[in-house]
Amino acid sequence: QHGRVKLKSTAQQEEEKRKEREKKLKIYVAARDAIFTKRMEGVLDDEALQLTQQLLSSNPDFATLWNYRREILLHLETKMYEAELLFLESCLKVNPKSYGSWHHRGWVSARLPRPDWARELGLCDRCLSLDDRNFHCWDYRRMVVKMSGVPVDQELQFTDRLIGSNFSNYSSWHYRSTLLPLLHPESPDPPSPCHQPSHSSPPPSPQTHSHRVCEEQLLKEYELVQNAFFTDPNDQSAWFYYRWLLGRAEREEMISCVFVSREEERVAVAFSRPVNASSSGLMLVLDGQPQRVEWRSVHPHFRHSPVWICALPPGTISDIINEHNLTVHWTEKHTHRDSSFLSGRSELSVEKTSVLQSELQSCNQLLELEPQNKWCLLTIVLLMRALDPLGYERETLSHFQTLKEVDSMRSAYYGDLCSKFMIENTILKMEYAEVRVFSLSDKNLTMLCHLDQLLLVTHINLSCNQLLRLPPQFAMLQCLEVLEADDNAIENLDGLYYLPKLQEVSLKNNQISKLSDLQLLTSCPKLTCLDLRGNPVTQIANIQSELTELLPSVTDLLI
Repeated sequence: QHGRVKLKSTAQQEEEKRKEREKKLKIYVAARDAIFTKRMEGVLDDEALQLTQQLLSSNPDFATLWNYRREILLHLETKMYEAELLFLESCLKVNPKSYGSWHHRGWVSARLPRPDWARELGLCDRCLSLDDRNFHCWDYRRMVVKMSGVPVDQELQFTDRLIGSNFSNYSSWHYRSTLLPLLHPESPDPPSPCHQPSHSSPPPSPQTHSHRVCEEQLLKEYELVQNAFFTDPNDQSAWFYYRWLLGRAEREEMISCVFVSREEERVAVAFSRPVNASSSGLMLVLDGQPQRVEWRSVHPHFRHSPVWICALPPGTISDIINEHNLTVHWTEKHTHRDSSFLSGRSELSVEKTSVLQSELQSCNQLLELEPQNKWCLLTIVLLMRALDPLGYERETLSHFQTLKEVDSMRSAYYGDLCSKFMIENTILKMEYAEVRVFSLSDKNLTMLCHLDQLLLVTHINLSCNQLLRLPPQFAMLQCLEVLEADDNAIENLDGLYYLPKLQEVSLKNNQISKLSDLQLLTSCPKLTCLDLRGNPVTQIANIQSELTELLPSVTDLLI
């Protein structure tokens, strides 16, 4: 046995580690209690500063200690801020993602008479070189950029460098998407889309300036992102950025439609986005005279809605002989609209169409190499939507079916997205045909959307789909007279609220099970025909008499 090192057993080692942990814990708890006592007594001295440093050096995520430390620094009013920055660097080495450390560093930097912002940017560079997705560091960097006035083109070059070293960098791609609109805005005002800003003008700040990207610069981004996803087709960060590049222009904020009912003496106004009419400065002018009206949303659940309605004073427009001039002014956006309908579809330029066709061709080539790549499939669908949604409808449906098979965990998402696209296509067909009948039967719809664009529709067919409810947004169909929604799985009718023209409702073979589910139909004053055959509610005892009492205006009841 001589000359051999005696090895401790695993049990002995664990016991020694336990005793060491207990010893450290006692020291830690004693220091913590001493700090809490000092703070309760209002003591703000050097000893308290040292105690907080002792604990934060090992645990920089103790927010209360950072708060106490700031109180002490403010009270002592010493020139300790430079030393505090050095201490914070040691804390960030312990935990580079410490909320408290980054927040405290921002607080300290803001109190320096002449902050060394170049040093702070260098610190961010070092931290991001270790972990390029450290969002705490990214947040701090944006603060430093704002405070120091770093030029936008310099920050864009910074994203070039990070993306060049690692394509799989969500943060860099996202930061790039916020910088491009500043350097290459779509606005015709200086700086112009294709020229550098004047040297005499201050550089725009990423935090305070916002424009959409000019088309010429947007097209140049395709080559960069294409290199990324051809290098690694399964990395989703570049695909997300690509989807941002392919995003169609947002609809202009405007009044898209005004509907006037002489019979009911009311006005319905549709906007391109949800608004609060009571605070948006909406004014109705009839024959040159402003009218005092009370605007209300189409459903009590909505404080912001794309559709608002109001009742006109009795006798205002009920006379059929005389013509009237009615205009709705949206003073918040300095725009107005009379009774007309505008399409929200924005057309592509010839140049962009050519480039997107080329992008579609490239993605199809990649799909041949990676036939099961969901990101490539989804991007092809979006490119087809941007180029010709109706012409590519059959291919789009085929790709959605493939997506559900290769990415089954997200099949419900693809079903909803496909439903959205089918509704958009049907709206386009309806606009081209200039009809007010909307048919979406047997389209495998799982949800409804864009209902604000159907204000003028009188007849809608949603039969043979997979709908579970008629959402509150359905109340935007203020001209609807006939609703067919047979053979779904509908169990909720929240959207059938005060549809003043609704006369016929067919809900055969759905899942309506309670009489209370039909309560909202009482708000539809012209309802005369209701078909509930094949619903569980029809099995309730005395359902005929119950429905007759609930809906006395219904003369044609089928159960």
